Amino acid sequence: MQKVTEFMAGLLFGMGLLLSGMSDPGKVLGFLDLFGTWDPSLALVMGGAILVGIFAFALAKKRTTNFLGGALNLPKANHIDRRLVIGSMVFGAGWGLAGFCPGPGFVSMFSGQPKAAVFVLAMVAGMVLFEAADRFIHQPRARRAMNR
Repeated sequence: MQKVTEFMAGLLFGMGLLLSGMSDPGKVLGFLDLFGTWDPSLALVMGGAILVGIFAFALAKKRTTNFLGGALNLPKANHIDRRLVIGSMVFGAGWGLAGFCPGPGFVSMFSGQPKAAVFVLAMVAGMVLFEAADRFIHQPRARRAMNR
């Protein structure tokens, strides 16, 4: 039952991205063009998502299980650190350059947009490179010296 619910939630999310225009990179780039032909319509989409999120998290904080009875694990971190700021800047730069972020990128790729497929491949490559670099950086020096 959980897999069916996850699939339906993903399908609903994807349909929402299509209907709101979030999967159209031209619409996203128009929203980000503050000093040109700014398109404020995506601000309404984001505002609606924030409003839903506020109520959803307020409800979730009062619960210990999800609606299907499974454990409810909410994020515990609530501080802003260097990794968060740098990651946000990289995300924003990618969003501004490509007009896609991860969810809309996948929706657009599966709807047949070649640019979205390039974006998703680059995103996955970036994730793999990050994981490799993060493991290398956080691997103890002694173990690194032994591997040489």
